[in-house]
Amino acid sequence: MSHVGVGPRAVMRSVAFLTAGALAVPALAGCTSEEPSGKPLAEQDTAATARARIADGGTLRWAADSVPETLNAFQSDADATTARVAQAVLPSMYRMDETGRPVRNPDYLESAEVVDTEPKQVVVYKLNQQAVWSDGREIGAADFAAQWRALSGKDSAYWTARNAGYDRIEKIERGGDDLEVKVTFSRPYADWKSLFTPLYPKDVMGTPDAFNDGARRELKTTAGPFAVKEVDTKEDEVVLTGNPRWWGEPAKLEQIVLRSVPREKRVSQLAAGKLDLAEIDPDTAEEVAVAAGPRDAGTGTPLMGPENSPAAGPQGRSAARALRSWAIAKGSDEDAAEEETLAREEREEALAKRERRQRALSGFEVRKSLEPAYTQLALNGADGPLADERVRRAVARALDRGKLAKAVLGPLGLPAEPVGSHIALAGQPAYADGSGALGEQDAKEARALLADAGWVPGGPVKKSKKGEKAAGAEGDKDGDGKKSEDGDDGTYIVGEDEKNRSGDDGKNDGKNDGESDGRSDGESGTEDDAKDDGSGKNTAQGGAPGAYAPKGTAAPAAAEAPVAKDGKALTLRFVLPSGPGSDALRTVADRVSDMLEKIGVGTDITKVSDESYFKDHIASGEYDLAIYSWPASAFPATDARPIYAKPVPAADGSLNVAQNYTRVGTDQVDQLFDRAMGTLDEGEARDLLRKADSRIWAAAGSIPLYQRPQLIAARKNLANAGAFGFETPVYQDMGFLKKGANGSRPSATPSS
Repeated sequence: MSHVGVGPRAVMRSVAFLTAGALAVPALAGCTSEEPSGKPLAEQDTAATARARIADGGTLRWAADSVPETLNAFQSDADATTARVAQAVLPSMYRMDETGRPVRNPDYLESAEVVDTEPKQVVVYKLNQQAVWSDGREIGAADFAAQWRALSGKDSAYWTARNAGYDRIEKIERGGDDLEVKVTFSRPYADWKSLFTPLYPKDVMGTPDAFNDGARRELKTTAGPFAVKEVDTKEDEVVLTGNPRWWGEPAKLEQIVLRSVPREKRVSQLAAGKLDLAEIDPDTAEEVAVAAGPRDAGTGTPLMGPENSPAAGPQGRSAARALRSWAIAKGSDEDAAEEETLAREEREEALAKRERRQRALSGFEVRKSLEPAYTQLALNGADGPLADERVRRAVARALDRGKLAKAVLGPLGLPAEPVGSHIALAGQPAYADGSGALGEQDAKEARALLADAGWVPGGPVKKSKKGEKAAGAEGDKDGDGKKSEDGDDGTYIVGEDEKNRSGDDGKNDGKNDGESDGRSDGESGTEDDAKDDGSGKNTAQGGAPGAYAPKGTAAPAAAEAPVAKDGKALTLRFVLPSGPGSDALRTVADRVSDMLEKIGVGTDITKVSDESYFKDHIASGEYDLAIYSWPASAFPATDARPIYAKPVPAADGSLNVAQNYTRVGTDQVDQLFDRAMGTLDEGEARDLLRKADSRIWAAAGSIPLYQRPQLIAARKNLANAGAFGFETPVYQDMGFLKKGANGSRPSATPSS
């Protein structure tokens, strides 16, 4: 569960992401200004600069989450660093622009178009005549065919992670000349632009042995602006160097070193001069921003330190000396004075160390945007209380998603809009806010849904035996699986009938149930209004010891009485990662718990290691509530389907969930995805995808919360690198500014 950058589709949907800090994928065609997709919420921030201003040479040291286990992006253990390497060293027929749409990559592809639809869909690729592999061989039909055979799923000897799209190809042929590739599909495939990105040479894809093992630690043949020099597991880094056979604009950098650095150690590595570019957490971003701010002309220290304290810098040392003089003047003994001297020296050393660190960090700046990924609250519908759709909908309608987005993105100065779609993000053609199918936040309606499912406030609660779940393992599944006469799957969607089931209009009456008036519970009165009962405890009239309020004051808003059913309170297991960088997730989880408490639902939060979070809890279904992220896809018909597909029983009796870790799905959603994948009418595909999204909202298995922040510490004189947003990085344009050159941004600080 990592983050970083924009990566090949093969990696995109094989991994979910943990921290609130992705890989992006290639899209259905454009939209008009009237379309609800709008534009991206945040622009990329890369210090975009003309190549003429960038010096030739230099090494970019770029923090990575790991040294990859494989350089083959189509294997199951490929990760974000695999994707980054593939982007720099391998062909891509299409790359992403700043709005998350696929654009033809002219370095490899002169044109690609659908030339026939009947009786079969046929796509003809015309390749750049200069495009060659690093061994001098032309890129051509043989490479396309080898990749198709490896990824088609027909030969189980290839250990592939997935074969989506390639399984629809019937044949691949050489066209009119060596630069033309003709691809014939057995079934229509809307997302054909997603294929052959990245494209591996036939010597990697040609045999199972080469595919499975040949490209794990080395890539002998490449065709990008960079080549793989070595994968150094001892130094935990991958070294990329310029490709001498590259035909495009030459790479400005001599080398790119992808260095594996844990997130909690990145700030010290930046300060030590061992990194030039690193994704960072909000706390590190604040420290870098402070260090990069205005500085004292005499000392070089920031004018205002992180603690906003006058004790920083020389003032701190003066205060320490004054304190020692005061202690001696007041008659303190010699030992106390000596202890104070030692303490003062330790403080001075700590201050000096901090000043050195801040001076080192002053050469960096924070570049920020929003990742092409969204964070969601997952509700496990496999068993337990959340197997009942009414309970899931109640949980979902208790959430104020706007407040959750603001809690994470507001302090960072990023747009704090809740995400309205499971299949696309704002700015992408398929985006439309489908949350109306679930309904707005409404605590009253949430409680009504719980009551309808048998969970009522104030019910008797039996004492649970040790190890027994608070709410039991079984949920009320009445109504599951029944289809209505019009062919629907029975999913209740707000607005599809004339009035909702509660009989009201589903809107708030101007008051959000359980919302605070700005005071915490117990703060509705003042100490002067309280009475002392002689025991030393303040009591309100008729109140319990410790409580106080003026007579006649309305009681503060309190949590709803816990709901219960069959003698068990409704308490949901909320699993969270405990590692560094997960602070934002824990903040969100606490707020979600508070919101659920307002409708009488309890949460039992368990923090587990990052290593076991996904494998032992999310993937295995050992949770009720969890928070993790999915990358957005420019090809949602292909990439989102396995995430929301209805789980099916496997041959051994287990449940095959694919990537649907909430275990919530319907036949109709599957059918809508399949229809979208099979039509070449882009408008029809977009409408089908939006309808599928509405059904996913209504099923309430996954609740999108906010687009993830992307915070990058970059050396100030580094150009064309940083917070890329949707766009695929252009590796040959990255580099360090020439001496005396400034970046293109008016706000950029001159390079150090």
